[in-house]
Amino acid sequence: MIKRFEKINRVNGELSLTGDKSISHRAIIFSAMASGKSIITNLSQAQDVISTMVIMHKLGASILTKDRKIIIGGMGYKGFKVPASNLDCGNSGTSARLIAGLLAAQDFNSTLIGDESLSKRPMKRVVDPLMKMGTEFQSNEKLTLPVTIIPKSNINSIDYEMPVASAQVKSSILIAGLHCDEVTTVIEKEQTRDHTEKMLGLPVKVTEGKIISSSSKKYYPEAKEYFVPGDISTSAFHIILTLLTPNSELIIKNVSLNTTRTGFIDVLKKMGANISFEDIKTSSNEDYGNIIIKSSSLKNIRIDSQIIPNIIDEIPILTIAGIFAEGEFVIENAKELRVKESDRIKSICTNLMHLGLNVEELENGFIVSGAIKNSKPVFESFGDHRISMAFSILSMLLDNGGEVNGFECVAISNPKFEEQINSIIK
Repeated sequence: MIKRFEKINRVNGELSLTGDKSISHRAIIFSAMASGKSIITNLSQAQDVISTMVIMHKLGASILTKDRKIIIGGMGYKGFKVPASNLDCGNSGTSARLIAGLLAAQDFNSTLIGDESLSKRPMKRVVDPLMKMGTEFQSNEKLTLPVTIIPKSNINSIDYEMPVASAQVKSSILIAGLHCDEVTTVIEKEQTRDHTEKMLGLPVKVTEGKIISSSSKKYYPEAKEYFVPGDISTSAFHIILTLLTPNSELIIKNVSLNTTRTGFIDVLKKMGANISFEDIKTSSNEDYGNIIIKSSSLKNIRIDSQIIPNIIDEIPILTIAGIFAEGEFVIENAKELRVKESDRIKSICTNLMHLGLNVEELENGFIVSGAIKNSKPVFESFGDHRISMAFSILSMLLDNGGEVNGFECVAISNPKFEEQINSIIK
């Protein structure tokens, strides 16, 4: 589907977003693991999260929606049932990797499958440590989905140093480690998002510049109530639209402010963005609060490579800020972008070249400079929700608007994207 967007005049108002996708995945999984009834408020409505919920239901957890809350009857320690069919992760890498860690510790075989895009994404990085814990796997030569998980009695704890920064892989290992009496540790050189650690209350320490996270049966989840703050990654699109539109101001309420997720806001502030937080609260060890954004003139900066793991999902929309900011926009040390829902380096560069910008594609990033020359662009989504939303925002900033082909894939993470935008533009 090709969707047309016209130039907007102003952004103004307040916005409340559905729950953070990363926290929602974990709230569902931990509720299903616990013994007893858990209640989740403000769960994400993204298709990715629905994939996780369907899988937990196929493994035996009861799931009921009541008064806009999700009530999950958990299965308890190793209480999951043998699934009657393959477990479909859809487009969700988070589902595939986190649930692989859970299934690696069960007493039955299971098979994870996914859609065409997910079936091209790497699973080796999660299979390798889980094999060290004693689980076997069957897959193809590339170690992509479908993957059959073959547990061998009880898994063993490990100490694992991450070769590539990945919160999903870290979480998978820590979830598997919840089934061991002995302590499992994951060692990171670069900080990645830490929702799993915070929500489970896992020990984390920093030693000689390395982050060491631990799990064991002692921290196995218990039934509880979860409030899921608004999705900070979703807010990035609204934040940047507001910053780049003259005479605009927006308040986004009750958004996750986890410091491993607000890196893109730190970058924007260094670029000159007028962004502030207010009314900060805590739920399940997760900070959340209101974000206030006002129109700003931006200037590009050198982005520190150490922050890249914490802004990796926001790079497509940060790029839109970059092309309107003073100076050239440079992304490096971001090769991970090539194994997302699309090859995001190529996707971004291809779309920016449609505008007549000077674009240099690098193996691990890209450089963008120059002025927009093409006034009637048609952008491709490449079936990637973040690319689709980023170039929808760009279209709203162009004098003659723009079009996005394959726009409908935004539902993977934010089915209410258009509704949210329409509620704040004037």
